[in-house]
Amino acid sequence: MSAKTPLRVLLVDDEELARLRLRSLLGECREPTALVAGEASNAAQALAWLSTQVCDVVLLDIQMPGRDGTQLAAELRQLPRPPAVVFVTAHPEHALKAFDLAALDYLTKPVKRERLNAALQRVAAQVAQGTPEATPAEDESAAIVVSDRGRVVRVPFAEILYFKAELKYVTLRTKAHSYVLDDSLSDLEKRLGDRFLRVHRNALVARSALRTLERRILPGPADDEGGESWAVCLAPVDEWLAVSRRQVAAVREALVAAGR
Repeated sequence: MSAKTPLRVLLVDDEELARLRLRSLLGECREPTALVAGEASNAAQALAWLSTQVCDVVLLDIQMPGRDGTQLAAELRQLPRPPAVVFVTAHPEHALKAFDLAALDYLTKPVKRERLNAALQRVAAQVAQGTPEATPAEDESAAIVVSDRGRVVRVPFAEILYFKAELKYVTLRTKAHSYVLDDSLSDLEKRLGDRFLRVHRNALVARSALRTLERRILPGPADDEGGESWAVCLAPVDEWLAVSRRQVAAVREALVAAGR
C-alpha cells in the first residue's frame, strides 16, 4: 500500500451516532489516512457488504442485535482475504475474548483519536507487509489484555516476566506491576508459544528474564529432602521461582542458549 493510499474501513455498529463519531475521528487521522468505504448496523449487513467489496480493516462493535461482534470476527477469519479487526466497544470485559480472535486492537468508547490513530498504524503496517499478522509469540507489539481496577490495560509480551498460578487465579508480573488473570496457565502456554518456558506446574516464565539456576530454600513445599529445591532468578526484579526437577534440564538449556 502506498503511503498516500488511505486505508479502506468498514464501520460495523448498530448505533448510528457511534458510526458518525468514528467517521468524524477517521477524518481527523493523517498518518495513515483512512476512507470509510462502507457501514453496517449488524453482522448480516457486514457480510453482505464484504461479499462484493473489500476493506483493510473492520471497526467492529461487540454487542449488536443478532450475531455479536465476536461471532462476526470469527467468521471474518474464514474469508479468502480477511480484513484486520479492531473492536470498538463500551464493554471492556470482552477484551480477552477479542484478542483470542486475533483482533489487531481493542478500543473502548468513548474512543480517543490518538488511540484510533495508533490502531490504524498497526493496520497500515500489516497491509504494507502483505502477509498475515504474526502469531502473538512472534509479534513484538502483541499484548495480553487485562482488567485492572475498572481499566483495560494492554501488557506487551515483551514486558511480561512470568505468570504464576496461585489458588484460583494467575498473577502476571512485569517489572513495575502485577495483574490478576482468570486464564489458566495451560491456555496461556498455548497462546504464548516458545517465548515462555514452563518451569513448574505453577509458573510460566519469559525466557528473556531467566538469569541464574541454583539450589535454594524457598517458601512452601520443596521438591527434595532438606528443604532445598531448584530455583531460577528472574531479572530485572531479582525474584526466585521454584523449578520442578523435571524442568531443570530445560531451564539449564535455555540459559546456555542465551549465553548466561
